[in-house]
Amino acid sequence: MLIIGIAGGTGSGKSTVARSVIDRLGTDKVTFISQDNYYKDHSHLSMDERASINYDHPFAFDNELLIKHLMLLKEGQSVNAPVYDFTVHARSTTETVELKPNNIVILEGLHVLSDEKLREQLDIKVFVDTDPDVRILRRVLRDIEERGRTIQSIHQQYLATVKPMHEAFIEPSKKYADLIIPEGGHNEVGIQLLAILTEKYLTGDRKWSDD
Repeated sequence: MLIIGIAGGTGSGKSTVARSVIDRLGTDKVTFISQDNYYKDHSHLSMDERASINYDHPFAFDNELLIKHLMLLKEGQSVNAPVYDFTVHARSTTETVELKPNNIVILEGLHVLSDEKLREQLDIKVFVDTDPDVRILRRVLRDIEERGRTIQSIHQQYLATVKPMHEAFIEPSKKYADLIIPEGGHNEVGIQLLAILTEKYLTGDRKWSDD
């Protein structure tokens, strides 16, 4: 099993890169995991208390559960991943996603490279590097259209947590990447390179630097 971690800031195009690689390699060969589904569950808190949590800090994620699931997948076991509902800031109580072991696992998320223990589970580490103005515009559209947010709440959260957490944790994690893909899903060359490296890795040819 080959585990690829794809990190980057909010709206950088991480999911687009992951989906593009999956399309090139074949959906039957790849298991996709979103770190977003592993936000810690705060259903026991009031809605106001949930809304005040810093969801852009690495500690917002239940990486212990995520690592456990990755290890079970490596052992050939299927797992049931939680499903996170951003509209209520809590995990779904009725829905999970079955993840099956596969030749390739792609893990995508903000802090995939921020956690040392999580990085140790990765065979290929990727960072999607996109201009801040592009990222914030994408986030605004996504949060309004998909998560029912107001422009005022998005603006407040961006200044309070998104921007400072990106500068403190996400941007520095770029140094751990094996491959940096500028401009995310628009970088066809970078996506193709990642797909080629993945295919070479699976065939046992890991001497990339000799080519």
